[in-house]
Amino acid sequence: MLSVGKYKLDDLDERSIKMTTGFAGGVGDSRQELCGAFSAGVMIIGAMYGRTKIGADHSACLQKTTAYRERFKEVMGSISCYELRAEGYGSDGIEPCSVLVERAARELLSVI
Repeated sequence: MLSVGKYKLDDLDERSIKMTTGFAGGVGDSRQELCGAFSAGVMIIGAMYGRTKIGADHSACLQKTTAYRERFKEVMGSISCYELRAEGYGSDGIEPCSVLVERAARELLSVI
């Protein structure tokens, strides 16, 4: 959220940034669930293209999210923290998560 959200969302407030904290480490540092970098990207897409009312058109948001998911998986290999760690990302891996976050940010920017 900090790497792209502040860049693309001028009015990103402190609460919005804080809301993403729990996604770190594969949701609650479980290292099992959805990658936090991917989750933050989905949240940014939602902030930019999401709906604010039930029944409103949300096709642009879903289309961008699908494209981001496909690109993320293509470049990183998975959206699962567990699988990404098995591929060498993480504090005890070949590449730290900061490298993954940078790559995820590039893919997100290419989609939005």
